[in-house]
Formats: sequence, C-alpha cells, structure tokens
Amino acid sequence: MSTIEFTTQLSEEPVLAIPSDIAEQLPKEGKARVIVITNENANDVEWQAAAYEQFLRDDTAEDAVYEALR
Repeated sequence: MSTIEFTTQLSEEPVLAIPSDIAEQLPKEGKARVIVITNENANDVEWQAAAYEQFLRDDTAEDAVYEALR
C-alpha cells in the first residue's frame, strides 16, 4: 500500500479535485481508499508535514551513536 497526500478545495459540488501532479502518480486503474480530513488549522497542517519530513530524514551524526546499542 502506498500513500499520497494532498490538499484540495471543497465546493458545493460532490467532487474532489485531484491536482494534476498528484493524478500523474496514481495508477490508471484499480481501487483506492479515500480519507477526507477537514477543519484543520493551517498551522497544524504545516507543523505535521514538517514533523513527518523530519522523521523520515536520516539520523544526524550525534544520533548515529545509538545505532551501536542495538
């Protein structure tokens, strides 16, 4: 399973717009699970994205010392 996250603008129409750069990453057929999260504070979204990005980074040299303890 892979995950692609993006934001879109909701309107009165019952349609979710998928940005073109995201649509290019999607398979051309098959099933997908869609989860809609609304009413988030913009600062929270930015903070969560930054925290996730930091989590995925490699350990710093200072933190690498803990690898020897495994």
